[in-house]
Amino acid sequence: MHTFDLGIGEISKIEGKASLHVVIKDDNIEKLEFSISEFKRFYTQAIRGKDVVAIPQLTARICGTCSNAHLLCAIKAAEHALGITPSLQTMLLRKLLNYGLIIRDHALHLYVFVLPDLLGIDSIMDLDENDPKQHQLLDDTFIMKAAGNALGIAIGGRSVHAPMPTIGGFIKLPQQEELPKLIQQLQNARPSVLRAIQVFKDCSFILNRELEFVGIVNQDFNFLEGDVRTSSGRVIKAEEYGSAMEHVVIPYSHASGYQLMSKPYMVGALARVNLGKDTLNPKVKEDAKDALSIFPSKNIYHNNLAQAIEILHAIDSSIDILQKIKIVPEKLEPIVRKAGVGYALIEAPRGMLFYKLTLDDTGKAQDVQIMVPTGQNQIGIEKSIYDFLKPNLDKKKDYLIQEIEQIVRSYDPCMSCASHFLKVKWKQHEQ
Repeated sequence: MHTFDLGIGEISKIEGKASLHVVIKDDNIEKLEFSISEFKRFYTQAIRGKDVVAIPQLTARICGTCSNAHLLCAIKAAEHALGITPSLQTMLLRKLLNYGLIIRDHALHLYVFVLPDLLGIDSIMDLDENDPKQHQLLDDTFIMKAAGNALGIAIGGRSVHAPMPTIGGFIKLPQQEELPKLIQQLQNARPSVLRAIQVFKDCSFILNRELEFVGIVNQDFNFLEGDVRTSSGRVIKAEEYGSAMEHVVIPYSHASGYQLMSKPYMVGALARVNLGKDTLNPKVKEDAKDALSIFPSKNIYHNNLAQAIEILHAIDSSIDILQKIKIVPEKLEPIVRKAGVGYALIEAPRGMLFYKLTLDDTGKAQDVQIMVPTGQNQIGIEKSIYDFLKPNLDKKKDYLIQEIEQIVRSYDPCMSCASHFLKVKWKQHEQ
């Protein structure tokens, strides 16, 4: 019979912290609390009264690594509120900027945070450079991240907090003569991504979950356009998303949770590939067909494999655009400040990002609603930990802690960054 407390305190993440508290008594889970303990930063309050043009760069500061996702989503919401239709060239450039984010952010997660789990080491700093296979993995890490960074810098002016995209277009356009070098760098990264797909396809970790998968589906898997679809066949438009997802107050967490039809759901790469694998780039469908045959999958660890596939898609789709696009000078679409409500949905690397922006008749923000991926996955993460623990209460504490960390990392929430360096508090009750 097992009775104990398990505490994983201060799970650090990119933006804020999280923690876990589990109480086991007489082989029953009496309490399991996965809490996002980041203090509220009041962004939705801080932008009230701000001019619409300033809002995208302000909300981009919500997240350090995914800043460009917030930037693009806020721009889309503002344009919807103001009745602005961006040009085809602007939309292609925004796709490229977001592809750069997908490449860089997925590579960071897969190689810096997940790969050590697969190899049984604490961090990539422990990779043996004298081992040819491990040396190649280390090289692949920097090759992929560099390719994503280069794409973000060329299109947006910076890889993080890009200054060039704005409402109605780009303040400064990329230079056409820079594109061939960018294409070559992306092509050179492709073999690294194919190796990554094989590495995560061969991963033996399994935790199957009965979840509703939710993601944007469109004709070319572009992350920025389309309606939301669910694995049960429901279609949700952008203006309906904020009310369709049920807000859940979690007393022990500072982040809002969400459910769909009173059940946890999952957003992110696994949901996207499950729902839209037929719309991936044709080269991806050919070169990654063995890995794609696994999907749709209920194994949450296949979120990692799905991210590797998405890196390849982002590279191949970027190359296709860069080979065809002829950048021409364009003026920004004119802004006429007026009252309105704008809705926007895009796929950030970690999943669905939703904005609802309300403007007054002077174009100043009256209200904003923001739903981020980590909040939407929070209840699912907690339930996944519960589903793992229940049949494994007889296992040793070190094993349980390691598996719980890996489960949290599989969702790629913001707090995954420093979770390899957790300090775990464990108290055994006297029997």
